[in-house]
Amino acid sequence: MTRSHRWILIAALAWAGVYVWLAGGFIGLGPTSGQTVSASTGTAHSREIKPGLKRAVFASGCFWCTEADFDAVKGVVATTSGYTGGRTVNPTYEAVSSGTTGHVEAVEVVYDPAVVSYEELLRQYWRNVDPFVSHRQFCDVGAQYRPEIFVADELQRAAALGSKARVQDQFSARAVVVDVRDATTFYPAEDYHQDYATKHRAQYLFYRYGCGRDGSLQAIWGEKGF
Repeated sequence: MTRSHRWILIAALAWAGVYVWLAGGFIGLGPTSGQTVSASTGTAHSREIKPGLKRAVFASGCFWCTEADFDAVKGVVATTSGYTGGRTVNPTYEAVSSGTTGHVEAVEVVYDPAVVSYEELLRQYWRNVDPFVSHRQFCDVGAQYRPEIFVADELQRAAALGSKARVQDQFSARAVVVDVRDATTFYPAEDYHQDYATKHRAQYLFYRYGCGRDGSLQAIWGEKGF
């Protein structure tokens, strides 16, 4: 084995280790721990929530990050990472990651409208997405990472389209490509993906920093208000 081949092998093993670590495998919570990896069935509007609460669905790349971004908003009661917008019933992470199911990684947000409005959730969404690229977000490439807003009714649609128009006004030289789509079946992701930012804090921060997410967001938005 030549020296260059040896370094290639070492690099490959290192990246494999990082992948397992990010999945939570080193602490027994990832798919390597023997737990099921099939997603449970749920629909965008059928699961019960407490009276007075509402739900919204957003996709802005890796759902670990999207979930953490909305968890930071006062008035958000619960967040669930999952898959939506595709063709396959009960998709798994492996199937969605292959890019063959048509699904996107997304987050269902349950919120209290008496504390936070849908418009405020939209502002949080835009400040945490690259609105100029489709089929990619930051270091994650593929149709499963496309940025989209899934609306449950005409009021959400009007608010989402209005917010998109205001973002476009701020960036007149660049096209905002985030789609606004009807909400379809939402499938919760596997348990090891839920609350990843809190359950696996070190892995999450390593991933987010390594992906360059916050640096890219700062470069896009800077001091722009929205």
